[in-house]
Amino acid sequence: MTSSHVPTFGLWYDFRNPAQWRQPLGSLYRESIDQVVWAEQLGFTSAWLSEHHFADDDYASSPLTVAATIGARTSTMRIGTNIIVAGLHEPVRLAEDAAALSLLTGNRFELGVGLGYRAMEFAAFGRTVKQRPSLLEDAIAVIRRAWSGSGEPFDGKRFSLPGVPVTPLPEVSPRLLIGGQSEPGIDRAARLGDGLITLSNDHCQVYLDAIERHGGNAADARIYASQWAIVADDPEKVWSQVGEHARYQLNKYIEWGSFEGPNQPSQFPDTQSILDAGAYRLMDASMAVDELVSLATTYPQIRDFHYWAQLPGESVESGSARIQYLADKVIPVVTEKLSARLT
Repeated sequence: MTSSHVPTFGLWYDFRNPAQWRQPLGSLYRESIDQVVWAEQLGFTSAWLSEHHFADDDYASSPLTVAATIGARTSTMRIGTNIIVAGLHEPVRLAEDAAALSLLTGNRFELGVGLGYRAMEFAAFGRTVKQRPSLLEDAIAVIRRAWSGSGEPFDGKRFSLPGVPVTPLPEVSPRLLIGGQSEPGIDRAARLGDGLITLSNDHCQVYLDAIERHGGNAADARIYASQWAIVADDPEKVWSQVGEHARYQLNKYIEWGSFEGPNQPSQFPDTQSILDAGAYRLMDASMAVDELVSLATTYPQIRDFHYWAQLPGESVESGSARIQYLADKVIPVVTEKLSARLT
């Protein structure tokens, strides 16, 4: 291991509230924020917030507001978006809100952006889904220019910025991370981002190859690795309790068009088919430690591992049991093993 850091551990939230498991939504938000505060005390050091719009399961549509609330309730935890669909937003406003979050949290905020894929979201915001690559790339250019304090105008394909500096500036510009799961998306992250948010650990090497292809130094790359795993003392038993929640989650993403390219999955008919496809994996602490240590040793560019705090419709209390298990049995062992390799 050649890096001088040990990856952090985080939790990922979407606040989904499907009809078949409906909970009082205000309580779900407040209990989840309380959970983040508790998790910080347990040793988790990042929180990640997703965004979608017009979802019948109340998928969170305002992650920056949630980020500000978490920032006010925590002291060390880094807060990031995984991800905001930048092309749906007015990029100057997004840059301003991110700057305010950075100032409020003592530079603990990181802006993760991505391409998006739901045609109805683009149409509702007056955008065209076919234009999403240029919408994202223009938004990134505007945000970077805004954070730089430049008074130079920008005239892009989809967005423009007048020749006036955006204020106030962040004390330290937030890292601009890009989520990607296709080769073009990962290449874009290597070209334009300060790091990649992955949905699969298999994409680490693809990203590092892209960094070098664009003349960057792979040793300095940053990977934020989303984990799709149930980690518990008896993961099969837990899966029997939460597998239907995972099936709902994955099938809804498939329905919305999240998976692109020739290998788009069909809807999962049952929970076993999810495991057979490797879309979720079941691990106890020993298995998780071995995998995470191996990944972080092979790819020291990984800065963070994060897990879903709870699956759609699962109670916060149920998710907290896995959080406690990770805090007790996985985080300290991974940290100890990787720290030993740095000395």
